[in-house]
Amino acid sequence: MSASPFDRRAIPEGAHVSTLPARDGWQLRCFDWPAAGSPRGSILFQGGRGDIFEKYLETFAHWHGQGWTITSFDWRGQGGSGRLSKAANCGHIEDFASYIGDFHDFARDWQAATPGPHVVIGHSMGGHLVLRALVERAVRPEAAVLIAPMLGLKSPFGAALGERFARLLGGLGNPARPAWKTNERPYTTDTRESLLTHDHDRYSDELWWQQTNPGNVTGPPSWKWLIEAFRSTRELRDTPALAGMNVPVLALIAEIDGLVDARAALATVARLPDARIVRFGEESAHEILREGDAVRNRALGEIDGFLDARAPRR
Repeated sequence: MSASPFDRRAIPEGAHVSTLPARDGWQLRCFDWPAAGSPRGSILFQGGRGDIFEKYLETFAHWHGQGWTITSFDWRGQGGSGRLSKAANCGHIEDFASYIGDFHDFARDWQAATPGPHVVIGHSMGGHLVLRALVERAVRPEAAVLIAPMLGLKSPFGAALGERFARLLGGLGNPARPAWKTNERPYTTDTRESLLTHDHDRYSDELWWQQTNPGNVTGPPSWKWLIEAFRSTRELRDTPALAGMNVPVLALIAEIDGLVDARAALATVARLPDARIVRFGEESAHEILREGDAVRNRALGEIDGFLDARAPRR
């Protein structure tokens, strides 16, 4: 269980929550926590599908205590950044390129406005989008960290057949409709909590934030999101540009991850020319940074050591 003196259910003093317009005027909900004193550098942290940045306040506090400026925003169409479907709480997107466009513009302005070195960190879907943005040169930080990155989707039929079924079923009606009603994996009996973390207290924090700000809750993905997730992960896995992406990368992989394909992540990251992989076994579910203290502390130690070596203080 977690043992932290930090209040995970309050925006920390000195941090700011605001909205910023994307290039088309879409409002993105943002978090900014400037470093106190001499800055160590700046971290842009991006969560996964359906995430809100409040889930990671405890981790932000760890980095902020080391002198990092922390920034994050909710992805378009989820969290506090609005919805793109008429279906209540449905996480919809027409094309993952929209995520990359938002990330490119936001990261450009972030790098111009914050002290270096600059580091981008992505969890789950955020890990996929960070790596895709790096490969497409939409962002150029000193280092990047991928945490349980969504580089392949879990499917009972395999990736190719899963994508084919998603396209077939998504095409039978409005593709912006929810792909399912409950749970993160509709074909499993695992609870949502067990898929995410073994730490009940940290899982309860997410439920508290959902109850406090119900408008920020994102439910199941749309069929179109699912189709585009299959396509984007497949194209990223297949691109020869992986071999030319030389930003240093640390990847934390949960080998028994129930939400994303850990084998696909291991194989994809192994193709990068400058990458270190750290594996977690049965002790970790999907949300490595929100696991029990032993797992979380190990993960933070790996990240801290990697950043000291690859993004040293200027």
